[in-house]
Amino acid sequence: MRKILLNAFNMNSVGHIAHGLWRHPRDNSVDYTNIEYWTDLAKLLEKGMFDGVFMADVIGINDVYGSSPEAACEKAVQVPINDPMLIVSAMAAVTNNLGFGVTSNLTYESPYLLARRFSTLDHLTKGRVGWNVVTGYLDSAARGLGLTQQIEHSRRYDMADDYMDCVYKLWERSWEDGSVLRNRETGVFADTTKVHTIEHSGPFVKMSAAHLCEPSPQRTPVLYQAGSSPRGQAFAGKHAECVFITGRTPSDTAKLVADIRNAAAAADRNPRGIRVFLGVVVIVGKTNAEAHEKLEEYKRYASPEGGLVHLCSSTGIDYSKYDLDEPITFSKTESMVSVVEALTTRNAGQQWTVRKLLKQMEIGCRMAPIVGDPMEVADALETWVREADVDGFNLIRTVTPESFADFVELVVPELQNRGVYKTEYAHGTLREKLFDDGAYLPSDHVGSRFHN
Repeated sequence: MRKILLNAFNMNSVGHIAHGLWRHPRDNSVDYTNIEYWTDLAKLLEKGMFDGVFMADVIGINDVYGSSPEAACEKAVQVPINDPMLIVSAMAAVTNNLGFGVTSNLTYESPYLLARRFSTLDHLTKGRVGWNVVTGYLDSAARGLGLTQQIEHSRRYDMADDYMDCVYKLWERSWEDGSVLRNRETGVFADTTKVHTIEHSGPFVKMSAAHLCEPSPQRTPVLYQAGSSPRGQAFAGKHAECVFITGRTPSDTAKLVADIRNAAAAADRNPRGIRVFLGVVVIVGKTNAEAHEKLEEYKRYASPEGGLVHLCSSTGIDYSKYDLDEPITFSKTESMVSVVEALTTRNAGQQWTVRKLLKQMEIGCRMAPIVGDPMEVADALETWVREADVDGFNLIRTVTPESFADFVELVVPELQNRGVYKTEYAHGTLREKLFDDGAYLPSDHVGSRFHN
């Protein structure tokens, strides 16, 4: 079996996915505003040889539930939330190998400035940064940035395709290889014949400028993406190097993974050139009994109501309008199409009610946790890799840092003993570590066509 890849899934906020667990007496997520919280986490993850920490982000407040931000603020449902990009340099300074996947919303970002920020981070991390490309899904974000509502789902992806062409030109074409001389004797820092103004005139993005940064170790950061809708899969097939998914069973997930790899093939790329990460919640103990005791303990602090508030914004549907046992009607919204499809298309015949949704959220989210001793957890992870064809996992925090520390102490050694997890880091940039290839985009990637 190929080596399992691991990311720690986190957010620069109190609550992320397993809502309510900030109340647990051993949880320290309320310290998220302290830099030591992040540097200590980075050192822990590097001790466990995690490939990266993946920083999710949202712009806007989850205010669909009750048509108000009150429930989200009261229960810390991804608010308050700070900028994920600003903590990366500190975490990089205390580690040597840990990668950093940073979410940034291109719908509201100038490509000219976004390209500079990622180049800067790629320099400061010595090539350990990736970009999670998102287009957003919250109306509250659109209103906060001067629009009346969220841009239509397919149009957002059309905008994203144009945007990517623009940033590829900045990262790959503006400064040629060998453009930076640093010649102290002649006083010539850069060969101006090899530094080019980028002219981009697409349907959504217009720009005439040279990139502000000299080429960074990877030029283009490793590209992450999480859209599982048909349009999102097409975008991933063209652009993504790593794709994040969720799934309830290996058989159902295998179909989604196959669709993603087929989308890559349709874009004339190697289907195995995409690394697929499955989001998982793991609750592990030294024994099975200890793990289940921990699960029951976590349930006492979790907030199913907080999970429902989050789900409302993900689907764009206000479940507060429904009685507990009233059948829910799902309609098209401009929020996360893949979440609605997961509830409907992938659960055909299931009649959802608020009571059923809350029942699934015993630990504050709809994800069923993997619970057991180290051998049982390792067995489950290997099953997912074997049967669903995923390459690795996004480990979702519950009680923090306990959930990550437990995994590092108990599960990592078991995986290493089985020969399915690395015992040392590979050399090089994040892209080289993930793909055993070069630091730059591979030749079959659309972005490489822009390289001089």
